[in-house]
Amino acid sequence: MDRLTALTVFRTVVELGSFAEAARQLRLSPAAVSKNIRELEAHLSVRLLNRTTRRMSLTEAGTLYHRRIARILDDLDEADTTLGPLQQQPRGLLRVSAPATVTLIALSEAIPGFLERYPDIALDLRLNDRRINIVEDGFDVAIRGSDRLENSSLIARKLLTMRHVLCCAPAYRDRVGAPADPDALRQHNCVQFTLSDHSDEWTFDKEGRSIAVPVDGRYKVSSSLAVRDALRAGFGVSLVPWIYVREDLKAGRLCTLLDDWTPDDTTLYAVYPSSRYVQAKLRVFIDFVVETLGGLDR
Repeated sequence: MDRLTALTVFRTVVELGSFAEAARQLRLSPAAVSKNIRELEAHLSVRLLNRTTRRMSLTEAGTLYHRRIARILDDLDEADTTLGPLQQQPRGLLRVSAPATVTLIALSEAIPGFLERYPDIALDLRLNDRRINIVEDGFDVAIRGSDRLENSSLIARKLLTMRHVLCCAPAYRDRVGAPADPDALRQHNCVQFTLSDHSDEWTFDKEGRSIAVPVDGRYKVSSSLAVRDALRAGFGVSLVPWIYVREDLKAGRLCTLLDDWTPDDTTLYAVYPSSRYVQAKLRVFIDFVVETLGGLDR
């Protein structure tokens, strides 16, 4: 028995006072209407309707039950009506998890403009470089940077490919010397971003040749901004997204190394639970992030 269908059939029969009229309105056969009523009564173990060939009437239990389920069905209709605008108009609370560095560098200045554009959206933005469980923690969407995404029931939309550069301070390069090839990094003090998928091994490509180099150093840290600060201080070398150090490179505070080798990229995704319907508030936020990040790493 489809319980919602059975409740709808019961209510319609009562309010129209006729099995035949209910069948016509619901576009069901009279037999299907009768079957739904019988199955509902069997489920409840109580007679709801007294019926003869000439007339139909509610039992006492049927009267009480009709009163209750009519309110419930009305509430369901109202809930559907309420949700309709959420699918069409961007509104409601949007909970977002995002990595701190990329948000502060590339997104946070544009967020007030997004909220001005959509005044019916309230944003709860949690900055956390660690991976969270979107569904269990109640988030609408998470922004994640990864070389690869794990298999899951989540939907992932690509936002940006973050190109990486190997860099250091000119003072470090002058003091220690520039590595001649990736393998020479074994002799350098490598500052490692511990939340990266490639924290302990950096991969480089050149003319179809790929080399993965195990790296180590005296400083391991879970913040990309802390990595950048260590590089500025001349402490070592690191592999970092270009957008994090572009101003330092432009100003000469940092310099690139192994320019003829290409490091692995990291792709940034918007990840959200699989659903047939994507609410308007989520759709416009993802579009905003794509628009803001578009062309940033070219």
